[in-house]
Amino acid sequence: MAQQERARSTRSAIIRAAARIFEEYGYGGTSLAAVSAGAGVTKGALYFHFAAKEELAVAVIEEQHAIASADGARVQALGRPALETMVLVSRGFAVQLIEHSVMRAGIRLTFEATAFGHDVRQPYLDWASRFGELARTAQQDGDLRPDLDPDAFARLIVGSYTGVQMVSNILTGRKDVLERLGDLWEMLLPGVVAAERQADVPRLVGLFRNGRTA
Repeated sequence: MAQQERARSTRSAIIRAAARIFEEYGYGGTSLAAVSAGAGVTKGALYFHFAAKEELAVAVIEEQHAIASADGARVQALGRPALETMVLVSRGFAVQLIEHSVMRAGIRLTFEATAFGHDVRQPYLDWASRFGELARTAQQDGDLRPDLDPDAFARLIVGSYTGVQMVSNILTGRKDVLERLGDLWEMLLPGVVAAERQADVPRLVGLFRNGRTA
């Protein structure tokens, strides 16, 4: 059991070190020697867990998706209305981008995946599916327009979110990512919220910007 725990700890340390280096230098600029040094492990220990750089890059992407998915599940478990949940889940993802190198590295690697031949569609499909279900529930709750296509709305959120955070990274290193994504919700919500719930839009925008309902 202790040996298994050490192995898990070593693997985790390698992924964290790899994330820091992938984030800074990208896939092409990262070497396994740099990762082993950054993780404080021997090359043999690194190769025990990851036989090639491609495997390590995929592990970082999978860890990024696992972290984001776990936080999304945590927010959903709060039992808030579906539209509030969508806003809070998206805020949580933005906060993670600011705070966690694994998140930032995973996103960068997603856009460099052609360099190592990895299919990166699944995380985007997962998020579109999750937001589509939430949008359907929000529609049933009367919070979203009845004529709205929930799946189209979900795809729009995922695509817009991806683009806004990418531009924020290019221009400010994501220093303004919360503000810019708040702008996205502020401009998007009036067009999708049901007419009788329009008065709730400022509160929903504030929920994203401030992370609280009041």
